[in-house]
Amino acid sequence: MSNRITSGVFFSAVVMGRDIQVTLPAEIRPALTGLPRPATVFTGRDTQVDALLAGLSPDGGDGSVLVSAVAGMAGVGKTELVVQTAHRALRRPGWFPGGVLFVDMFGYDPERRLSAADALLGWLQAIGIPGEHIPAGVQDRARLWRSVLDAYTSQDRRLLLIIDNAATEDQVTPLLPGDPAIAVLVTSRHTLDIDARLHDLDILDTDAAVALIREVITHRRSTEDPRLHAPDQQEAMTDLADELCAGLPLALRVVAALLADRRHLQPAALAGRLRDDQARLDGLSRQQVAVRAAFDLSYQHLTDDQALLYRLLPVNPGPDIATKAAAALTDLPVDRVAVLLEDLHRAHLVDEPAADRWRMHDLIRLHAAGQPATSPDETPIARHRLFTHYLHNTEAANTHLTPTDPTDTTRFPSRQDALRWLDAEHDNLVAVCVSAPVHDLPHIAIGLAFALAHFLNFRRHFTDWITITTAARDIYRQLGDRHGEAQASSNLGLALAEVRRFDEAITAHTTARDIHHQLGDHHREGMAWNNLGLTLAEVRRFDEAITAHTTARDIHHQLGDHHREGGAWGNLGLALAEVRRFDEAITAHTTARDIHHQLGDHHREGRAWNNLGLTLAEVRRFDEAITAHTNDLEICRQLGDRHGEGMAWNNLGLALRQVRRFDEAITAHTTARDIYRQLGDRHREGRAWGNLGLALAEVRRFDEAITAHTTARDILGQFGDRHREGMAWNNLGNALQQVRRFDEARSCWEQAGDAFTETGDAESAALVRTLLDKLES
Repeated sequence: MSNRITSGVFFSAVVMGRDIQVTLPAEIRPALTGLPRPATVFTGRDTQVDALLAGLSPDGGDGSVLVSAVAGMAGVGKTELVVQTAHRALRRPGWFPGGVLFVDMFGYDPERRLSAADALLGWLQAIGIPGEHIPAGVQDRARLWRSVLDAYTSQDRRLLLIIDNAATEDQVTPLLPGDPAIAVLVTSRHTLDIDARLHDLDILDTDAAVALIREVITHRRSTEDPRLHAPDQQEAMTDLADELCAGLPLALRVVAALLADRRHLQPAALAGRLRDDQARLDGLSRQQVAVRAAFDLSYQHLTDDQALLYRLLPVNPGPDIATKAAAALTDLPVDRVAVLLEDLHRAHLVDEPAADRWRMHDLIRLHAAGQPATSPDETPIARHRLFTHYLHNTEAANTHLTPTDPTDTTRFPSRQDALRWLDAEHDNLVAVCVSAPVHDLPHIAIGLAFALAHFLNFRRHFTDWITITTAARDIYRQLGDRHGEAQASSNLGLALAEVRRFDEAITAHTTARDIHHQLGDHHREGMAWNNLGLTLAEVRRFDEAITAHTTARDIHHQLGDHHREGGAWGNLGLALAEVRRFDEAITAHTTARDIHHQLGDHHREGRAWNNLGLTLAEVRRFDEAITAHTNDLEICRQLGDRHGEGMAWNNLGLALRQVRRFDEAITAHTTARDIYRQLGDRHREGRAWGNLGLALAEVRRFDEAITAHTTARDILGQFGDRHREGMAWNNLGNALQQVRRFDEARSCWEQAGDAFTETGDAESAALVRTLLDKLES
């Protein structure tokens, strides 16, 4: 027997079947994937660009060479060559309809060096793979990555991959595709053994080097700059290009920038200063020292403030820095720092990968970090200022994400502003969390770990959440702070549960509960019991979950914490409903609702109405359920809670369908779907699609129902929600049967049965078997 499944991306074991479809992300555009902008001045590389383009052409190669590797000395222009080539290739119709993915491996910077696993994580997230479905191991990530690439190829959405600045084969090999249709460009200072077509990049010849300097001056100062035409300066221009810069593009650009910045600086005068420094001349003749000499020259021409900023920029542990963060770093006014950054940018000592974000090349970063400070405490104090800036801004932004906290509008006027800042600084903030303890700033790491929790949860950056929360827990352990360890363990449990590592999450919550109990902190012990109950319910240990929530409820009641007592009542109701103790569940949700109403906590009151409505529907009290969900909807609208509004619409639609108000149900589910799509909540969007399909089938709009259930199946499958995926397969089979597509219906029910069996839902599996038996008879 043979079985082939096509057009899909799969996260785990695949059950034999056919016509499996997985929705792939939209085109990956250069602006969204880190592909740098090409330099305005680019000369002397036409032959190399043509050679690379020939290998990238869809019909230009022999199909045997998968990779083009550009190798050469530091500063020779490897990255610029592949960036220029990539932009030209992307403009060719039909060459790369899937887009481009770019990653800088920082291979020669020990503090920022990316592993292959890190790069794969970034790429998989960039194309929309949920964090909870990205494996931890590099080999598993590589297998998933190749499956994704195969899916793109099979749908004629050819991709271009750029792996920049790699140092070893280990950084590159796991990222490579198995299909020659996927083009890859790699840059490295080494010739890597990766079975690639090699492109050795050499220095520029004299004519190209002189042309580069002249074109930069022309671009910055116009063709009327007298230095371009003065006969006595032309020999000096050649000396700068050929002898002193040795044709090295990075050195050439620094020299050209110096000349462009100072219109009275003559090439002969600049060349004379270079000749006067024998050490610098010697450095220009060798790769590593050549670049350093050029940077030293540029550094010596900086003002005191420019030099301070240059020296301090490497203190930032992340990939780039915003102007306001640089101001905090230097303790200078923002407007002044903006000018200084522009000065460094003109000198090619920083680049601007995005608006108002600044980045140093890794070699320049190392050079800057090696410059002597004006005082012993210059760098530690600057680091403390920068890290404190990140912490305080994160805490302020976090108030916009937590409805129970007073909102801090001094830094961020709105929730959108707060989210934009957090999105932009995400990588920096995680890097600070990891590096702060190394620099004896553990309180920064701890503060950021707690302040970032809501954001990382909201954006589903669960891997980062686990990383920084684990770091915080370890810091507390080293400090002997049991109270802090328990709090960090609790947050770690929440993060682990989101990636379905439930056994580890249960261990974390149990640890938190036990520590709080030992310390006599019954308030937080009750919270830990509540979190433990939620996680136990995820692994269907409902009796233990009921015990946990009951214990949490009793503790909070004894302490007079009615707010959390109400939350425990609500969670207890959910667990009771799972074991079909509906009357008790209704009592629990009614109690939760009344407590939150009395406390004026309308947000949680709305959630209690929602849970009550779901339970009332289980006992067929549909009119009461409609009232409950309508009340929840009104509360969510008043509070501007769009996510809660989507839930209310979706559940209201379920109740409306039970009383045969199908048109209203279709409207409700459509509204819920649209809200979730706008919010980027793909999982709940998939669930809304499934409910919409059920309502459409009730009015015999079967073709639309089939589309809805297919979409639900694909989305839920991507998230690994096997039980709901099984429900979608089952509902799709039912809709297909209605239009007499019996073979397809049978296949769907078989898939549904397998999903229900895997998730331990024996009752649903038995119902599917009944459908299959009827179909056979």
